Amino acid sequence: MSAPAHIDPRLLRAFVAVAEELHFTRAAARLYIAQQALSRDVRRLERELGVELFVRTTRQVTPTADGERLLPHARRVLAAQDDLLAAFGQARPLLVDLNSPGLATGRRVLHRARELAPDCELMARYESGLTGAAAELLAGRLDASFGRWAGLEPALRSGLEQQPVRYEPMAVVLPEEHPLAGLPRVPVAALAGEQVYAGAGNPRTREWTDLARRLFEGHGIRLASPLPLAVGDEEFVRIMAKTRNPVLAVVDFPAMPGTVRRPLVDPVPLSPVSLVWRKGLVHPGLDALRRAAGELAEAEQWLRRPEDGWIPAIDDGVMSVQR
Repeated sequence: MSAPAHIDPRLLRAFVAVAEELHFTRAAARLYIAQQALSRDVRRLERELGVELFVRTTRQVTPTADGERLLPHARRVLAAQDDLLAAFGQARPLLVDLNSPGLATGRRVLHRARELAPDCELMARYESGLTGAAAELLAGRLDASFGRWAGLEPALRSGLEQQPVRYEPMAVVLPEEHPLAGLPRVPVAALAGEQVYAGAGNPRTREWTDLARRLFEGHGIRLASPLPLAVGDEEFVRIMAKTRNPVLAVVDFPAMPGTVRRPLVDPVPLSPVSLVWRKGLVHPGLDALRRAAGELAEAEQWLRRPEDGWIPAIDDGVMSVQR
């Protein structure tokens, strides 16, 4: 591989996107450019370097040996460029995962951050679970996310940083005809004998399933069996209508047709929510997110635990760190 005197960072960004997505259409969507433009940039980089970077077939895109060799260098160059631009207020868009469109905590933090940094572009994504988002963060395909930090594997946490945001009270979503649906609040013990859905089998939400398992232990509550991954409210409602199982949720979970949402009590189980980002990330949008999270946590007393609040012991130290 012969290096030219100058390489346009745009070409490197195109190359990295394709190398990570292994798909030209997805890479183009990630960069907000036309696929034809992306292909031109990759071909131009190949001409300038005098090598072939990808093996392209009708079914897949695979980096060549030269492509594999270029990838870590390209990532370092782009990271340095991002840091430089951020230092002078010319940052690229910050990609923020909100898990699900209906959840309020991350959405409120993002909206406030946009007010604090109107010149920054903070773009929302929905990766459905912090475990799934963590891999995207480490790969550089996302910049920040929200969720239960203690539920991540240590190998994932080692490349990430976090800031506690909220103890979010948990709830149960019940079919309208369920015997517990008439209660204003549902005691945890009242779910004994039930099979409650908490994302079991979904590899992107393992931290949530682990939280449910710890909550249900000793109460005679079983985790419902894995279900097909439902994308979107309509599919979620359709799948849950088939099983009629209660669903573990949080108090601001969006209303669904044919269901009621009831807070859980005795004790009040809490979902520990942190803002999570890639270690070493420098970006004014991240600064705005962290400030917004701190402001809202203080104003709304999000980090004040009720006397009868419950979280797993492994989450205690995580949520008490200084912000």
